[in-house]
Amino acid sequence: MSDKIEVRGQCLCGSVKFKGTIAEPHVGACHCKMCRQWGSGPFIEVNCGADVAFEGEENISLYSSSDWAERGFCKACGSNLFYRLKGTGETMMAAGLLDTHEGLDMSMQVFIDEKPAYYTFANKTQEMTGAEVFAMYGGD
Repeated sequence: MSDKIEVRGQCLCGSVKFKGTIAEPHVGACHCKMCRQWGSGPFIEVNCGADVAFEGEENISLYSSSDWAERGFCKACGSNLFYRLKGTGETMMAAGLLDTHEGLDMSMQVFIDEKPAYYTFANKTQEMTGAEVFAMYGGD
């Protein structure tokens, strides 16, 4: 396993800033219906584990999207910030918020069985269906 990589970023208006670490320089995409409704497309993220520090935390609004996960967004500008597992605190930060994308590559797509036909990524990635994700991580 490589050394952790520090990432930084902010929402569109700058009211929420964050710093976190990622174990590998990988980006993932979730095509589930909920993510697509949330942002009108797949949620593209970097997994920061539970190691995320926020500045402007009072500007974060949380939405409990299921029994096991919540989504955060900026109260001021509405930027989607993260998807977080309630049990572990594992936080997937929106990749578009990062100050730099240098060295990142897309390596995973989940809920590929829910991806609509009108878009396709050219990247060669690992793909998992919703059932495979739930079998690996739990939940329903």
